Amino acid sequence: MAGLPERAQAQKGSGRYKVSLAQWSLHKAIRSHLMTNMQFPRVAREQFGIEGLEFVNALMETPIESNIRAWKKQMNDSGTKCVLIMCDGEGYMGAVSKPERMKAAENHFKWVDVTAALGGHAIRTNMYPGQKQPATPAEIDEFLKRCSESFAKLCEYAKGRNINVIIENHGGVSSNPDVVVKLMEMMKLPNFGTLPDFGNFPKEVDKYDAVKKLMKHAKGVSFKCFDFDASGKETTIDCDRMMSIVGEAGYKGYVGIEYEGTRMTEFEGIQAAKRFLDRYV
Repeated sequence: MAGLPERAQAQKGSGRYKVSLAQWSLHKAIRSHLMTNMQFPRVAREQFGIEGLEFVNALMETPIESNIRAWKKQMNDSGTKCVLIMCDGEGYMGAVSKPERMKAAENHFKWVDVTAALGGHAIRTNMYPGQKQPATPAEIDEFLKRCSESFAKLCEYAKGRNINVIIENHGGVSSNPDVVVKLMEMMKLPNFGTLPDFGNFPKEVDKYDAVKKLMKHAKGVSFKCFDFDASGKETTIDCDRMMSIVGEAGYKGYVGIEYEGTRMTEFEGIQAAKRFLDRYV
């Protein structure tokens, strides 16, 4: 694969956290054919020394079922493992129409099955209304009632396969931590949780306070990053402060790198993020 950086070595640390890589961090390389989705496990390990893989359903080659054995071989050969699959484009879990939101829940079933087959622990879902964003307390309450039905159906299916269903703050009402937390507390399901993303908040939201709220129900962490300076610090987010919040919550799982910057290349950004996180693992 021409243009890829030199082989990286896996870092052995304290074991407090493990590092995973969101496949979206490499979506430009995949879509420009610099690499393929099937090479994702080997690239994560050999180029960045990363064990955990966060697949993205939109980047996975079809037919999915016939590729599962090949992905498992790639992971076995590279010493990597599936952590989760990020699911997009499968419908609106908070749609006004009950048949529409129930269909959205069913559309995620196949990704539960694929995640289980690949050895992952969760699917990342979106909490979208499908129409206008709820704004008033009454609209939000009605939206949460709708979401509780669709997510209950999805969680019940996932429970039978030992898979978690997690919601990321991913724009719109889902980036309001109070709304997401209220849904968690309404449902109180053991396989239902959050995936706090450091960067997916509007400017008016205090991202540090928001992540602190979401961490109470976290079953994953998305280390969103955009740029790093010469000293290795992320320039747009106080990631040391974010990692302190993660630690204070008692979280000990995977921390997933999701690089979305433009000044550095995808490979440079991932490498910088990994160097930063090596101080915490």
